[in-house]
Amino acid sequence: MRIFTASVIIAALSLGTPAYVQAQGATPSQSEAQKPPAQSSTVIKSIQVVDVKDLQPAVRSKVDEIVAQTSEKDIQALRKSIDASPEVAAALKAKGLNSSHVIAINVADGVLTMFTKTA
Repeated sequence: MRIFTASVIIAALSLGTPAYVQAQGATPSQSEAQKPPAQSSTVIKSIQVVDVKDLQPAVRSKVDEIVAQTSEKDIQALRKSIDASPEVAAALKAKGLNSSHVIAINVADGVLTMFTKTA
């Protein structure tokens, strides 16, 4: 499972609008690095909210490891993007959560998974 965190670059995070992400630690070629994010075609079709305490220990450990390497600036940018997307914010609100609970995200096969931590 590839986990994208707040250290990813997110230009958009709404349903029907491409979400652009660059994996942490990815080393794009120079020509790829010069391309604007608009050339990505990841479209979010559904949203899942998962509490990290519900993850299997190995997956939770991986999420915790990546979160530990994420800067506060990046996590704030992620949360700002979440707040700017009504659909994404609504998915959190339906679970009684908000963007401050999100510690990491994963985008795969059109599914945005938000990993949350409540305490």
